[in-house]
Amino acid sequence: MRDAFTRATTGLLDDDPRTALVLADISADAFAPAARRHPDRVLNVGIREQLMIGVAGGLALTGLRAIAHSYAPFLVDRAYEQIKLDLDHQGVGAVLVSVGGSYDAAAEGRTHMSPGDVALLDTAGPWTVHVPGHSDEVAPLLRAAAGHDGAVYLRLAARGNRSRHGDGVSGRLVTVRRGSGGAPVVVAVGPMLDPTLDAVAGLDVTVAYTNTPRPFDVTGLRMLADHLDPVVVLVEPYLAGTSSHLVGAALADRPYRLLSLGVGREDLHRYGSAADHDRWHGLDPAGLRRSVTRFVTG
Repeated sequence: MRDAFTRATTGLLDDDPRTALVLADISADAFAPAARRHPDRVLNVGIREQLMIGVAGGLALTGLRAIAHSYAPFLVDRAYEQIKLDLDHQGVGAVLVSVGGSYDAAAEGRTHMSPGDVALLDTAGPWTVHVPGHSDEVAPLLRAAAGHDGAVYLRLAARGNRSRHGDGVSGRLVTVRRGSGGAPVVVAVGPMLDPTLDAVAGLDVTVAYTNTPRPFDVTGLRMLADHLDPVVVLVEPYLAGTSSHLVGAALADRPYRLLSLGVGREDLHRYGSAADHDRWHGLDPAGLRRSVTRFVTG
């Protein structure tokens, strides 16, 4: 996905004079050719992520469409105050593009983990959040984000689904697998789709997919859960429960049961690989199957 982002952003810089890119050293080598062609619109501020967001806000005030890019813990966690003040409070937007969300870079330690990035943005102004599940979904989402002036967060994963899903950039829930009438509804976000499909093999559930959890497709969920006492399972690649309040608001007029799966809130104080953390947080297919089976049959 990171390579797809580099290609798409380079194309935008070449084709659209309104596009600007702000870096904090991360991926600077990948964008070196673009920087040579567009030195006034490719800016590397060094390892100063807070300044990167401030510069993006300033560029937005001049009418440019700024893309800021780094690891999620540096782009969102570290620079949250500048997101709040230099973007939201100024009433301007930017496209923030992260890598390393949750524990994709677990081998680097806790400093490089960010399971709470989407939850943090939920405390700021209204942000559109894209979580592509396949590299082919990256370019359309980025081009759509570059075409307006709103606040957009594009969360790139190191691992993806086996194939592209979704219907482009509509943000609607897409039914990938349909269960019987009244079957539990499992909503998988971005790269969690394939582990979820593997986990529910043989179970009578409907599986829906989204790469755009913000704004959440409330209408689509209500249609899928339009039966008595619906059971909903939400599988997200960041903090468990991040979107629970949106599901609750969508189904507020009916009794329902909800299981929210995602990264646990406990700091495990462990390095390991992303696959190790999947297992430790119960997000590998075996762990997901245990949780889903226990909930839907309980």
